[in-house]
Amino acid sequence: MAQTATRSKRGGSAAIAPDPAPASAPRLRDDQLGELMELLRGTDTVELKATVPVEAHRSAVQGLPMDPVEAEPRQVWFFDTPDLALNAAGVVVRARRRQGGIGDTVVKLRPVVPEQLPGSLRRQAGFNVEVDVLPGGFVASASFKGRVSGDDVREAGLGGLPLKQLFSKPQREFFRAHAPEGLTMADLVPLGPTFLLKARFGVKLAPKMSQLLVAEMWLYPSGSPILELSTKCPPADAFAVAGATRAYLLSHGVHLAAEQQTKTKTALEFYSAALREAAGGDGQAG
Repeated sequence: MAQTATRSKRGGSAAIAPDPAPASAPRLRDDQLGELMELLRGTDTVELKATVPVEAHRSAVQGLPMDPVEAEPRQVWFFDTPDLALNAAGVVVRARRRQGGIGDTVVKLRPVVPEQLPGSLRRQAGFNVEVDVLPGGFVASASFKGRVSGDDVREAGLGGLPLKQLFSKPQREFFRAHAPEGLTMADLVPLGPTFLLKARFGVKLAPKMSQLLVAEMWLYPSGSPILELSTKCPPADAFAVAGATRAYLLSHGVHLAAEQQTKTKTALEFYSAALREAAGGDGQAG
């Protein structure tokens, strides 16, 4: 389920049968709406996101004006301890690569209270405070982003490059400030890679409201894909864009999942379990 901010103030000719409509996606309660409005006042951007249930993946791809052939392939690694100590502390360390030798990194902290973050940190290049809003929940996060080469991401993901060489000094300082005491980047292991396809497409939500939507299909080794739809907007437009986007998706036969799946949580839990299973197997073999 989505984490809320309550821990602080904060083609052929054959007919295609439609996918069954899932249970309705949850809505924010009145008290949550008040918390969200307060949170939005201190954030830089808002990302509205929702996952589509597996049984509705086909109709979503067919019903929306996206071209799957033009989707961009990406590879993602997360870095954490085998028991996910970073995740438990609300810290996410991630690196991605895509075609053209391009890579990016991020150290993310969530949840945060935007007003409690120092101004000197918020003014740094690559630093952003964002509120993720999902059906039934929301969370504010602070992200320190960086640019690297795709080759460096791959080498780090395969264990051949120390993370201190992949992440910038400001990113490492942000990590040290929020990671569990005594835990360093040298203690982290690569979790992945996860392959995904990312497609962007513009839509007209209303006569005077156009929006860029993003579809990401995460393909996990377990064989259970996650399809997430998202769009970003300024905090002042969040409620208008959220309502218009929901209406647009429903009008195009896209039903959102009653239970939301988060990409990061799914990936971390899958690879952590695989590490524990491998360690157990090695122990039994010894």
